[in-house]
Formats: sequence, C-alpha cells, structure tokens
Amino acid sequence: MNQNNNRRQNTPKVPQEFDEKVIRISRVSKKTKGGNKVGFSALVVVGDRKGRVGVALGKAKDVSSAIKKGVRRGKKTLISVPLVDNRTLPHEMTIKYGAARLMIKPAPAGTGVIAGGSVRAVLELSGVRDVVAKSLGTSNKVSNVVATYRALKMMKATVERKRALGQNQKASNTEVKEPHK
Repeated sequence: MNQNNNRRQNTPKVPQEFDEKVIRISRVSKKTKGGNKVGFSALVVVGDRKGRVGVALGKAKDVSSAIKKGVRRGKKTLISVPLVDNRTLPHEMTIKYGAARLMIKPAPAGTGVIAGGSVRAVLELSGVRDVVAKSLGTSNKVSNVVATYRALKMMKATVERKRALGQNQKASNTEVKEPHK
C-alpha cells in the first residue's frame, strides 16, 4: 500500500497545455413517465493564457462527465485572440448577444483585468492582461461568456480584414448585434 502511494508522488506531473475554468454547474431535470430524469450542465472556459481561448457547455448525467465534455468541446472551439504588445486588445467594442450587452476597451499597461466574474474568466484565460469590460445587460453567465467569446472572435476578424486592406490604424467603436441561437 505504501509503495503505491510513493510511486504516485514520485511521478512528475505533466504540464497541461490549457487551463480550464468551470464558470457554472447547473442541475437540470426532465419529467418523464418513470419520474424525474436528472442531469448536469457545465459551462467551461479553456485557454492557454497566450492568445487562445475556447468556450463550451458540457451536459451529462454526472458533474465530472459534464466538465470533461465541456473541456473537450472547448478545445474544439479554440480561437486565437489578437493581442497588442501581448497584453491588451486592439480596439474597443460593444456587442449584443441575446439579452447580454458587453463593452470591452483596451487599457494602458498595468491596469489589469477589470471585468465581472464570467467575462473576467474568458479574458484572463485568453491571455489579455490589461482590459476594461462592463456587462451592461443580463447577469446570465452563459450569455455573458458567449458574448465575450464572440467579441474576441469578431476582433480577430476585424484585425485580419484591416491587415488585408493594409490599414494599421485603430478601429473606431463598433456596435455589433448578434442573433441569439
């Protein structure tokens, strides 16, 4: 018994490529003929803190399986975030997703991540170190996380479009409305 414990402790831990953060775990149930069918859903954010981030919702009959599914799906939805000086975003943006309205602005060096809970998790795991964000609409964590993710995705598209056109100036504030799926 003691030898097994020593073996486990001596093996070096393999460094993970991605950090994972569970934002919300929900217990859900469905009425069926035989009674209530209980399950769990887990909202997970996956990122490497170097410019890549993914978001997913994992659903399963138990919590650990839901988290594992969320992490696996999150790794499939990875996007690269355009970082300026490896610390902040290229321009400010206001996005609307469902009832969530989100405002994200780049900040000077040393500011840190000034944002609410679920928005903060996405920005930190994406590698953004100086940013100011304000959630103006709903307090629903899923809507705010998806809005943040879509804002980062649109910033990437905007930066690539400007690069293709040969423009290097900062973009003006853009109001973007996304259809809720």
